[in-house]
Amino acid sequence: MFQSVAPRRIGLALVCAVIMTLVSSAARAESQRHDGYYYPSPQTEERYAARVANAGKADRRTRIAFTTGLTAQMLAAPSPPRFAIFAKGNEAEKLIIVGLQDDAFNTLYRLRALLAMLTAYARSSPAFNSHPHPENLTFLDLIYLIGFEQVTVSDGREVSHRIYLDPPVQ
Repeated sequence: MFQSVAPRRIGLALVCAVIMTLVSSAARAESQRHDGYYYPSPQTEERYAARVANAGKADRRTRIAFTTGLTAQMLAAPSPPRFAIFAKGNEAEKLIIVGLQDDAFNTLYRLRALLAMLTAYARSSPAFNSHPHPENLTFLDLIYLIGFEQVTVSDGREVSHRIYLDPPVQ
């Protein structure tokens, strides 16, 4: 009996390993669907633990309205926009920010500086006004608050960086 059970367990383990590989590959393919279309494949990635809880009532419409509103503000300014910002994914859960000018946002440091600049915008938003310490929150916290799961920032030519947004650490 031992001899017949062992091959079944090994077979089951192999089937599980194949299924996990396929699921992981599908998830990776979905995550990378926009790579090479809107921006080059990210050379760097990081994880960010949000400092606020996700607002459960935020949905696809909320995330699209956020990017549409920010884009409208940039288009209303006297100078042309320096970057495009939009939401992608089935639930608009992926934020994409792409530079529109050469020689700007072309290093990881400049991409992070862009996110820091957007933090000033976030701190003036109504979503943060109710928080006891909005000065401690960042743009990444704002987008996590409305349900984004990742953000990819790029110069639109050679440099891209992806940030996965995680729930707050308890």
